[in-house]
Amino acid sequence: MQRTISLKHITKIEGHAKLTIEIETGRVRNVELSVFEGARYFEGILRGRKYNEASVLTSRICGICSCIHTTASLLAIENALNVTPSEQTMLLREIMCLGERIRSHATHLYFFTLPDYLGYPSAVAMSTRHKDKVKRALELIKLGNDIVMTTSGREMHPVAPRIGGFSRLPEKNELDSLLSRLKNSKKDTMETGKLFAKLKYPKFERKTTHFALDNDTNYAILDGKISCVGEACIPLETYMDYFKEFVSSYSTAKYVLKEGKEDYMVSALSRINQKMSYLSDDAIEVLRMAKIKLPCNNPFMNNVAQAAELVHAVDRIIEILSTLELKDEKPEKPRVKAGKGISCVEAPRGLLFHDYEINSNGIIKKVNIITPTAQNVKKIENDIWAFVPGILHKSKEDVILEIEKLIRAYDPCISCSTHFLEVDWKDI
Repeated sequence: MQRTISLKHITKIEGHAKLTIEIETGRVRNVELSVFEGARYFEGILRGRKYNEASVLTSRICGICSCIHTTASLLAIENALNVTPSEQTMLLREIMCLGERIRSHATHLYFFTLPDYLGYPSAVAMSTRHKDKVKRALELIKLGNDIVMTTSGREMHPVAPRIGGFSRLPEKNELDSLLSRLKNSKKDTMETGKLFAKLKYPKFERKTTHFALDNDTNYAILDGKISCVGEACIPLETYMDYFKEFVSSYSTAKYVLKEGKEDYMVSALSRINQKMSYLSDDAIEVLRMAKIKLPCNNPFMNNVAQAAELVHAVDRIIEILSTLELKDEKPEKPRVKAGKGISCVEAPRGLLFHDYEINSNGIIKKVNIITPTAQNVKKIENDIWAFVPGILHKSKEDVILEIEKLIRAYDPCISCSTHFLEVDWKDI
C-alpha cells in the first residue's frame, strides 16, 4: 500500500512552504520540502546600487530579522572599504541585534511552538487557560521591540545604523530606562526557560554537523570564526568552498550543503553545542534543567536552546548597559574604493552571510547572501526521512502534528507570514 502525506501549507512558520511525503509498505520513499513563494531577487536588486544603499535595502529581506541583515550588510561593506567601527558602535549593534533576538525567540517559542505541546491549534486558542503565558510573551516581545527602537530609530528596518557608526545615538535616560526594564524582565525570562526546559520533547537524534560563530572570548554574534565541533575553523574568505548552494526542481529556494555533499545545521542549538560555556549562569541553568547532554543532535531541543538564549540575551544587554558610557561619535564618510567584503553573523536562526564586491565608484557589482533557513532546509528534509518511520503507527492527525513540530523546531523563516494548514492525505 502506498500513501502520500501532503501538507500544502505548513502553519506557524514565517513564510510559504509545503511538504510531500510518499510512503510505501511502512517505508518512506520520498520527501520533498518545497518553498513555493515567488523569488524576490534581492541579490539582483542590489547590483548597480551605491554601497551605502545595501544595508537599507537588505533590511527588507526579513521583517523578523531586519536588524541582523542591516548589521551583516554594514559589516561586509565596512570590510570592503577598510572601515573599522568603534567598540561603542559594535556594542550598540550587539544590543540592537539582541533585542531582535529577544522578540524573535519569544514569538517562536510562545506563539509557534507552545500551542503544539499544550494541545492547542494556536496561541489565541491557548490564551483562555494560559493567559499568563501569553501575557509574558507579549511583554518580552514588547521589550525586544523597544530595545530595537531605542538603538536603531524604529522597531523594524533600522534607520540609525550607518557605515562606521550611527546617525543618532540613544539618550542616557533611554538606556537607563531600558536597563531598569531588563532587570525587571529577568523573572519572565527565567519562567520561560523553566517552562520550555520541562516540556516533553520527542526522542529523536540524527548525527549532525553544527556550525556557529566563535571568537574564543564570548557568545559571539557579530564577529568571530566559523567553527564546528571536531573540525578546524573555516576562514571567512573561503566560505563558498565549504557551503555550496544548489537548486531543486520542486522548490523556488536555494539549498546549501557542506562541500556540496552533506547537510548541516545552524541554529541556537548549534551555538550552544559550540559555546555553551560562554552563556550567562542563568542561561546555563536552563540547559541543566532540561538535562541536555552536549553535543546534542535532537532538533526538537532547539526550542530549549532558544529559551536559554532568551535568558542570555537579557543578561548580556544588562552587562553592557551597566558599564556603557556613550561618547558623541559621528560616523565619518568612508573613502570609496574598489573592494570585496564578506561578513558572517549569528541571526536568531543561525549563520547569515553577506558578500559584496564594489567598484572604484562605490557601485555594487556582485552580491551573495546566504540565510540560515536556506542552510537548514535540506537537513529538515532529511530529518523527516529519518523521523517519520518511527511515528507511522500513530493516527493521521498525530503524524501530521509530529512532523509539523519537527519543522517548527528549526524556527524556519521563509518570509514573513503564516497560513492555515490544508492536508491532502491519500491512500493509493
